[in-house]
Amino acid sequence: MGTPTLTIDAVNGSLILIVDDIAANLSVLGELLHQSGYQVRIATSGRTALRHATQEPRPALILLDVMMPEMNGYQVLAALKQDLATRDIPVILLTALDNSRDEERGFQHGAADYIAKPIKPDVVLARVRSQLLASLAQNWLRDQNMMLETEVARRMEENERIQTVSIRALAHLAETRDPETGNHILRTQGYVQLLAIRLREHPRFAATLDEAYIRMLARSAPLHDIGKVGIPDSILQKPGKLTADEWVIMKTHSRLGSEAIDLAERDIDQPVEFLKLAKEVTHWHHERWDGKGYPDGLAEEAIPISARLMTLADVFDALISKRVYKDAMPAEEARAIIAAERGRQFDPDVTDAFLSGFAEFAAIAAKHMDSR
Repeated sequence: MGTPTLTIDAVNGSLILIVDDIAANLSVLGELLHQSGYQVRIATSGRTALRHATQEPRPALILLDVMMPEMNGYQVLAALKQDLATRDIPVILLTALDNSRDEERGFQHGAADYIAKPIKPDVVLARVRSQLLASLAQNWLRDQNMMLETEVARRMEENERIQTVSIRALAHLAETRDPETGNHILRTQGYVQLLAIRLREHPRFAATLDEAYIRMLARSAPLHDIGKVGIPDSILQKPGKLTADEWVIMKTHSRLGSEAIDLAERDIDQPVEFLKLAKEVTHWHHERWDGKGYPDGLAEEAIPISARLMTLADVFDALISKRVYKDAMPAEEARAIIAAERGRQFDPDVTDAFLSGFAEFAAIAAKHMDSR
């Protein structure tokens, strides 16, 4: 839908509502405006004016007398400004009261202009045209802004889709090296998001877990095991227990993943917030609350919140999933193991959020259950 052209001709034929309780005044103004190419609608009272102002087509401008019985012009103006359908219609007050106090009162009520009686035709026409052009320009700018906002929103949505697809592609690349993970990335993404939502009002987490952070965390979570692409198949897909040397190599996947993301981030001019979280969950999702995890042996609050959430999500899913080296564990058994690790492997409050919402986590697991 196009926007009006900003030219003087664009206001020709505009509909103007004239409000006055004196017929002679209506006749003079109506004839003046009609001869100047405007359409005219008249009202002889404030209540009638309010009704006419909402009728289609709506007036482009209202000339409103101040001194009227029942509802004076100020009362009519206040009612017009309170109604969403009429509040943007410019109003010019007409009155025989010619002093600065009355003029100021009119502007305080939202009048666009103020003309003293007896009217001067040239002044009226100039003020009318000026207000119509100003209103047209305002509407044009509003429409342009709406179009711009719509386009920006469309492009942001498109960029987010591209970003999501790219992340999933990278995550699935790691998954092809470790085929038994199945829907692991979907489940862990759901667990992390749910943990964050359940903790966003908690005093320890509220300052961090706002809506934007939770959205970025959920988006970055699928990359937590991207470093597995650097682990040899002989280790990654080994059906039995890893040797000490193999385990050392296996543990490097957290560093490999974060370093890969860091290298990618260096190719852009500005830091990307979700990549910061991606590096955190990739690098530290095997750290433990008691400091006995890897790769850096971080403990308690030194572990980023994103990684603390990812740790519990990853462990829960590993316990309930079948692997080449183990069978899947019932969810209730996994719940008991995580409860036992409260304050040891896992942040106590993160553990409590998981335990209190266990049914929701189990539902996510069931929704994205592996088909084999």
